[in-house]
Amino acid sequence: MEFSIFEQFKELVAAGNGLIWGSLLIYLLIGAGLYFTVITRGIQFRYFGHMFKLMRHSRSASGISSFQALSTSLAARVGTGNLAGVAVAISLGGPGAIFWMWMTALVGMSTSFVESTLAQAYKTDHGDGTFRGGPARYIAQGLGQRWLAALFSICLIIAFGLAFNSVQSNSIAQAMEQAFALPPWVAGVALVVAVTPIIFGGLKSIARVAELIVPMMAAIYLLLAIVVVLLNISELPAVITTIFKSAFGFNQAAGGAVGYAISQAIMNGIKRGLFSNEAGMGSAPNAAATAYTHPNHPATQGFIQMLGVFFDTLVICTATAAIVIMAGPGVFAGNEANGIQLTQIALSKQVGDWASIFVAVAILLFAFTSVIANYSYGETNVEHLVGSRFAPGAILIYRLAVLAMVIIGAVANLGVVWSFADLSMGMMALINLVAILLLSPVAFTLFRDYERQIKDGLDPTFDPQRFPRLSHRVDPDAWPSSRTDNT
Repeated sequence: MEFSIFEQFKELVAAGNGLIWGSLLIYLLIGAGLYFTVITRGIQFRYFGHMFKLMRHSRSASGISSFQALSTSLAARVGTGNLAGVAVAISLGGPGAIFWMWMTALVGMSTSFVESTLAQAYKTDHGDGTFRGGPARYIAQGLGQRWLAALFSICLIIAFGLAFNSVQSNSIAQAMEQAFALPPWVAGVALVVAVTPIIFGGLKSIARVAELIVPMMAAIYLLLAIVVVLLNISELPAVITTIFKSAFGFNQAAGGAVGYAISQAIMNGIKRGLFSNEAGMGSAPNAAATAYTHPNHPATQGFIQMLGVFFDTLVICTATAAIVIMAGPGVFAGNEANGIQLTQIALSKQVGDWASIFVAVAILLFAFTSVIANYSYGETNVEHLVGSRFAPGAILIYRLAVLAMVIIGAVANLGVVWSFADLSMGMMALINLVAILLLSPVAFTLFRDYERQIKDGLDPTFDPQRFPRLSHRVDPDAWPSSRTDNT
């Protein structure tokens, strides 16, 4: 009976993924990104340098700074999706999946701008020197749809607090087993011990840890990827050619095989790309809303979060793709391993057996920070869902549930974990994309306001009183200018 129920659950998850990913989300995701790109006249390209300029002042704020908010969102983004997810995408969709991951990131940068700008505009003062916000907040305040905001919060809590954290734990356990023959349950227990004091320390504690670990771990991993590329520099043109040919089915025989190969590359590239960079999913806005921005304008965090999408997919995921593809089709096409173990095998082939240990440590850091960042997203939505009165008890229950899922994820079947994560992520993204499309005129207005002030040589500031659609919907404690008497 138990086996039958488990099989039925897998079939239900597979059917849900087929509906959401095959019929709805891919078209909505790419369509929304293209729409935002066109309306903003290619904001991710025109303001590419401006994103880096804003980072110079991103650590000067009180409370949670823009850099800490970016580090928190990168902590969630940079994890198994960059190491295990890229390997899965190549294994299932071929090297061409990487091309579609790139496309997802490029159009997703504009999507990230819109959702993060909205999160800043509708953020609320938490009363402890921090802000809260995200899709649940802008759906409730901006659209006035509190039931939809509640549904989003439930999906996010399930997706990030439970499903995604089990994915991170699963990858850590696999990597440790591959490198050190460590039983998966031991890795799960160790992760719980490390995570517990940080998540019980609250959002400021999480932001501080992310700020310290994320830049360091990313730099070290990129350095190793560069070494691999330099060792195989003569193969680099062939690797790039392989990615583009595979993306459009040129490496397959004519006929049905071409269509199937292209569809697999697109499906796996976009799914893994969204899982990695999270643009449009509605996760990063929860971090974006916590920041004190400089300049003091909602669009500031929109620009900075665009940089997060670029760095996650076009830099770190590309590094992993180079490692895996340069190992040769005998590794990724032979399906010798799943997820993180495939990356370990590919890197070991390039630089030696010690690479398996390096990847195990890298995924430990990547996934560890993802767990605490994923937790922080859920905490914000738990509080939104139950209200401040019941928040302390509900957050305690949520914390215990997160720790339980870390243990369960360490010993769970990878395929089931990934499938459930895909389904929960898809439901979240579907709600968020509809919401930001409906609220996009607000984001476009804020962008034009920011752009106008930049062109006038001003340091952009946000005064909600200038925007009738916002003046009575923003939190006056989060944006004090809304209380300014303009008479």
